[in-house]
Amino acid sequence: MPPSQSVTDWRTSSRSQGAQNCVEVGRVSGAGAAVRDTKNRTAGHFTTTAPQWQHFVDAIKTGRFDR
Repeated sequence: MPPSQSVTDWRTSSRSQGAQNCVEVGRVSGAGAAVRDTKNRTAGHFTTTAPQWQHFVDAIKTGRFDR
């Protein structure tokens, strides 16, 4: 992620119910999303482009990762 882009609006899923074993998702302005570990926020994060993030979300919604 270029230094000029910052991550904002970090949030966890409403389904996490306050648990600390989750990931958080943040917005990267004009570029997609960032993901980090809730238990170790200082370890950093990875970013995705908007199309990559949309493909991932679509796959979750259609059950692609269901066991």
